[in-house]
Amino acid sequence: MACCSSSSSLAFPALQPKFPSSQRSTSESIVISTRLINVRPVITASVSERPSVKPPKSRPAPAPPSPVEIVTQSSTKLPIRKIPGDCGLPLIGPWKDRQDYFYNQGKEEYFKSRIQKYHSTVFRTNMPPGPFISFNPNVIVLLDGKSFPVLFDVSKVEKKDLFTGTFMPSTELTGGYRVLSYLDPSEPNHGKLKKLLFFHLSSRRDHVIPEFHNSYSELFDGLEDQLSTNGKANFNQGNDQAAFNFLARPLYGVNPADTKLGLDGPKLIGKWVLFNLHPVLRLGLPNGIEDLLIHTFRLPPALVKKDYQSLYNFFYENSNFVLEEAERIGISRDEACHNLVFATCFNSFGGMKILFPNMMKWIGRAGVKLHTQLAQEIRSVLKSFDNKITMRALENMPLMKSVVYEALRIEPPVPAQYGRAKKDLIIESHDAAFKVKEGELIFGFQPFATKDPKIFHRSEEFVPDRFVGEEGEKLLKHVLWSNGPETESPNVHNKQCAGKDFVVLVSRLLLVEFFQRYDSFDIEVGASPLGASVTVTSLKRATTL
Repeated sequence: MACCSSSSSLAFPALQPKFPSSQRSTSESIVISTRLINVRPVITASVSERPSVKPPKSRPAPAPPSPVEIVTQSSTKLPIRKIPGDCGLPLIGPWKDRQDYFYNQGKEEYFKSRIQKYHSTVFRTNMPPGPFISFNPNVIVLLDGKSFPVLFDVSKVEKKDLFTGTFMPSTELTGGYRVLSYLDPSEPNHGKLKKLLFFHLSSRRDHVIPEFHNSYSELFDGLEDQLSTNGKANFNQGNDQAAFNFLARPLYGVNPADTKLGLDGPKLIGKWVLFNLHPVLRLGLPNGIEDLLIHTFRLPPALVKKDYQSLYNFFYENSNFVLEEAERIGISRDEACHNLVFATCFNSFGGMKILFPNMMKWIGRAGVKLHTQLAQEIRSVLKSFDNKITMRALENMPLMKSVVYEALRIEPPVPAQYGRAKKDLIIESHDAAFKVKEGELIFGFQPFATKDPKIFHRSEEFVPDRFVGEEGEKLLKHVLWSNGPETESPNVHNKQCAGKDFVVLVSRLLLVEFFQRYDSFDIEVGASPLGASVTVTSLKRATTL
């Protein structure tokens, strides 16, 4: 869930259930690589399906359908408008915009003020970090739900080395390799590495639900102990350890506490992620010190080399079956392992680190009425399934599913997307069309696209049942957190998050496990460099509903 301010997301695939709708033709039915559920009760799923590693030998694999149609100048009915905005003088303009983005205005106001200034959701500006880390920070910004999807169409935009935007971290942080997140689908290793991730989770899929229960039961026990002792409990800290334990146990078959790594995994990951992302993070230090320390120059990778080596050793020692598959498809064990570290620690762990506290924040703020509705739905459905959490049981919880989608919509764990125009394009917003020249860098800030008031009613509000029913289902194509529409699936030809449906699954499991155990809860919310900081102040144990 992210991953993290980056242009991709949690990189583990889930299982491969498909979700045909009884009211749609076969060509219109939603097929999702791990979509555990759709919002309509007629949907079915099967956990026995595996992602295809090789296309049929009888004919080449077809290219995936384009997720967005880019209109040409001759076909658009909207007025062609020059892209407004000014990037300013070299060095000075990017530096001034960085001050506004991090300190003077903050992200939200930075974009809102420019929408008001230019009377447009498409404009030119600079994106941090700027000097002296990135020397070409000029971007075309897309801030509405109509223009944003061009960033998913890899026939129109290139994704090479744009995972973190206008700068790329040193490959010394990833063993000297450009890992999957930085590869464009046109590069040969992109398809191989994405297939490897599909293979990995497919081969361990039966362990996911039981190990999630074990890991998060430990988290809840710890929260209760902290509450009884201190009167409050730090959700984020417990979630970090539970998330890492969960990823290691089902996917690698090992409990970190029983290895040399011990309980240090989350701490080592946090330090390593900081070295990857510090140019685009706000840590809360005094402005001048922070700007000079983490936004002007790169932190030396050598300072985190030992920590990263500890993580690498842990994964290398416990992923032999994946490394063997890598060699079979033409990837060295070393390169494969560095990709496993990145996929597990940066993408998957990073996503759970951001998404889970954010989700608890929104649900906690929604209050007791929603808590009661979720508890009633979850417990009544599980009762009809002999109190066993199964894929089919999850399919029958429309409110729970909608709450997860709404959390992903209102605060996507990966807010930034980038792409470089492969050719001259015309991109449409709701109000105008804009010419983009080949080679120009396009940036989209997703929270504006997924809170577009012309698409979503009460777009700034957390509406728990927004995606319930047939009309709610139609809105899923505008939920874009995974570097693609929620109604489409990751494959080797696109840059959609390989673990898109795995993230949806574990988010649903969190709510099911929580509301089996508790009727309601109270929280306090603070700021964090990555997502929200959540402190639990009360937990009301489950009663019979």
